[in-house]
Amino acid sequence: MAQAERTVLVTAGFGNQARAVIPRLRASGFRVRAMRASDRPGPGPLELGAHELVVGDAADPLDAARALAGVHAVYHVGPTFHPREREMGMNMIEQAGRAGVAHFVFSSVLHPILTALPQHAIKRDIEERLVQSGLGFTILQPSDYMQMSVQGYLADRGVFMLGFDLGRRQALVDLEDVAHVLARVLREGPLHYGATYELSSHDNLTGHEIAASLSRATGRTVVAERSRIDDEQLARFFGVSDLALVAYQVETLKAVNAWYDRHDFVGNGNVLRMLLGREPTSYADFARRVCGAQGPGCREA
Repeated sequence: MAQAERTVLVTAGFGNQARAVIPRLRASGFRVRAMRASDRPGPGPLELGAHELVVGDAADPLDAARALAGVHAVYHVGPTFHPREREMGMNMIEQAGRAGVAHFVFSSVLHPILTALPQHAIKRDIEERLVQSGLGFTILQPSDYMQMSVQGYLADRGVFMLGFDLGRRQALVDLEDVAHVLARVLREGPLHYGATYELSSHDNLTGHEIAASLSRATGRTVVAERSRIDDEQLARFFGVSDLALVAYQVETLKAVNAWYDRHDFVGNGNVLRMLLGREPTSYADFARRVCGAQGPGCREA
């Protein structure tokens, strides 16, 4: 492939997906251009292996056009719990069409039809616009990331914290598996145009079952407890200081937890197994890899 055909733009270059996606794409032979909203200090896309970094607002037409110039494909990841996520997604689709991008891969969410969940409603609307855009597209619908569960593990207390009913089942997927699928989808291009893929492991686990897996992986007793939303902790978690943004995130998280209190959120691993050519990573294997004696430690997942 020529360089232009190998160049992929990855948005949300400072987010959770970037840590899995950028190294995988580079290792797969792609030239990676990353986009993020600010050039804040600390490890970022370039440290992860991106060849280029574009700092800009995905909702701004000029910034998006600059980031998309000369790329063959884009992997658009909307920022978690952001009030302008819908605007960003719509603009990226519009500017990708103007830039002649061949392949638009969108990171959506498992079951976007659950519009009582605010972030699902946003991604459902972006999916609709993408289908109508005329672009070659692929939609990935991952379940909840295993890596995010580690954020709730308080090693010093031996506690796994969860914000909703500990008995409800939660579909989970390893971001490393998602990155593997993305690399294949981008490498095979037209074979995946028009496809929507649900990405979930075979695990639909309760909070208690996640804690039990952490216990086995760490060799110490871990118990599940229900947490409360704390504005200051949430601000640190999302890495933001904007009080209005924190307020939006708190209200969104409350709505999500309220839904999860009432319903199981379950997925199926068959599609992911087909795309990986192997069984999806189980939560038990993930916990051993990340939190076990030879792992990097849960805090660095």
